[in-house]
Amino acid sequence: MSENSFRIAAGLCFVAGLAISGYFRRKADRETGETVARSTDGGAMMVAIRIGGLLLWLSPLVYLINPEWMAWSKAGLPSWVRWVGVAIGAACTGLIYWLFSSIGTGITPTSATRTEHTLVTSGPYRWVRHPLYTVGATFFVSFGMMADSWFIAMLGGLAFALMALRVPKEEANLIATFGDEYRRYMEHTGRYLPKLRK
Repeated sequence: MSENSFRIAAGLCFVAGLAISGYFRRKADRETGETVARSTDGGAMMVAIRIGGLLLWLSPLVYLINPEWMAWSKAGLPSWVRWVGVAIGAACTGLIYWLFSSIGTGITPTSATRTEHTLVTSGPYRWVRHPLYTVGATFFVSFGMMADSWFIAMLGGLAFALMALRVPKEEANLIATFGDEYRRYMEHTGRYLPKLRK
């Protein structure tokens, strides 16, 4: 199978995921306004997130522009594994739409909540408290599979680890905002994956 086939599939997933995320984030900013506190993540955490995010988004773009520029990170995956990556990426694109349409204007760039925020417990949030982190990381790992790049897949895993570091602060903010309602929600939902037993 030609490299262009994987490039087209990866490009479609990437553009769709970016468009969905961008649309809902702009809509949230426009309709809901500022978060309660933008600096809750701390300076070092925000710097790490921004640098990591830049690398995370630039690497797939470099591959899409010219795969040869990412040849140094080739993993040597067989075609069938790369097609599994395409299937996972397509599934993640659908999940990205589902989770963003579920959380609506509650999405924020930091761990702070918005001034007008309601607790979302529908869609994927019915089972998982932070599906964006799980789906986002899986999306970039799948892109690494499509691109046959260990580096892009590794960045997806590192992004998940970095975001997981801020989850305790994010959940503390949610408890401060919603109190016992959020504590009860935590009891029957998993942090990143659905709970097997409730």
